[in-house]
Amino acid sequence: MAGETRDRPNVLAIVTDQQRWDTVGAYGCPVKTTANLDQIARRGTVIEQAVTPQPSCGPFRAAFQTGQYPSEVDVWRDPMALPKDEPTLAHYFKEEGYDVGFVGNWHIGGTFDAPVPQERRGGYEDFWIAADVPEFTSHPDEGHLFDTNGERVEFDQYRVDAFTEYAAKAIESLSEPFCLVVSYLEPHNQNDMWTFVAPDGYAERYSKTPYIPPDLQNRPGDWYEELPDYYGIVERIDECVGKLVESLEERGIQEETVFAYTSDHGCHFRTRPGEYKRTPHESAVRVPAILSGPGFDEGRNINRVTSTIDLPPTLLDAAGLDIPDEMHGESIMPVVSGDAPNYDSDAFIQISESQVGRAVRTDRWKYAVAAPSPTGWHGGSAEKSSEVYIERYLYDLSRDPEEQVNLVGRPDYRNVADELRERLLSYIRTVEEEDPEIEPHENGYEKF
Repeated sequence: MAGETRDRPNVLAIVTDQQRWDTVGAYGCPVKTTANLDQIARRGTVIEQAVTPQPSCGPFRAAFQTGQYPSEVDVWRDPMALPKDEPTLAHYFKEEGYDVGFVGNWHIGGTFDAPVPQERRGGYEDFWIAADVPEFTSHPDEGHLFDTNGERVEFDQYRVDAFTEYAAKAIESLSEPFCLVVSYLEPHNQNDMWTFVAPDGYAERYSKTPYIPPDLQNRPGDWYEELPDYYGIVERIDECVGKLVESLEERGIQEETVFAYTSDHGCHFRTRPGEYKRTPHESAVRVPAILSGPGFDEGRNINRVTSTIDLPPTLLDAAGLDIPDEMHGESIMPVVSGDAPNYDSDAFIQISESQVGRAVRTDRWKYAVAAPSPTGWHGGSAEKSSEVYIERYLYDLSRDPEEQVNLVGRPDYRNVADELRERLLSYIRTVEEEDPEIEPHENGYEKF
């Protein structure tokens, strides 16, 4: 019965695509784009330094669904399909009596613009309106997804609005307890249009004096032309988040629903170097991560560096379910409740497509390496990993949060680099079961 108090809460997880953490007011954004998220953040828990395990679309989604790093499930670049037999959040929740639903951008089915067959849907069997790559089946103001029978579901409105309507239908129809994942394509740019597209009238609100994040200032790229639309998209997503919260309220289940919001990666508007993402820089790997509802309201914000690989086990833990041994992440519930330290942590990052790269991010430092060639930092689509990496970046985030000064190779930072090198190698050995060589940076290697 709607509104009935349950031992196990519902779960509503919202994932956006290519959204910078600093577009959200709760992270200090001066642009008034996220009134609804900010209200949720004030009531709930904000992960202040959330870091994606892979700054690319499909690999992150594989990590989010499985709680494992992209290399472990062989979805380490786009477009690769999640193995049919790989357990996902849907399987874990379904085994415990949950209805499971998915709306929007799947991106790990390997079908591109064709319907995703049931065996490739990761166990989401109770509600499904989605496409493998909606960018191939739609444009910002029209297109189609597919329903559970593989039939087209057409829309002729702004894509974010359409996805929200489908999600509202899922909230209305799924039996409690349920786990629903809503995966927006926005604020990602529409590739075949080579631009970001806000709904009518939204970009104009930011066109005269758009806020320019410090890491973009005085750098080449397309941020000058694209920021107004980008902010307009974020504002529309936030309004739609408000509508989904209203859907929960109308059913009388908001207080019994865990709400989670994050993004797969950020965006640096082709400033680092010529990419929107796929680098270890903050603007690519740092994302918003906000939770509310049972266990998170009136908790404490997470200040320590936290990989979003921790979100899958956190959602299971919040629902009172066991965390599978296969998951690499750890639930943040003990940190929220004050039973675990809120400091001294780090995050491991895998990078592909633009490079075969690895990085570790601590509270103060960013240390990154890349394979030299031919599939190193001039292309990383061909190989999952490398036997040899070369130091590429070292940033002191406490003094240089915009990552303007690369300290790699400087003798006076050798001790720092060596300590971070060992941290990174420890992650690689544990996660990838490999023991590569990391060569120190020397003059003659490219630095950009």
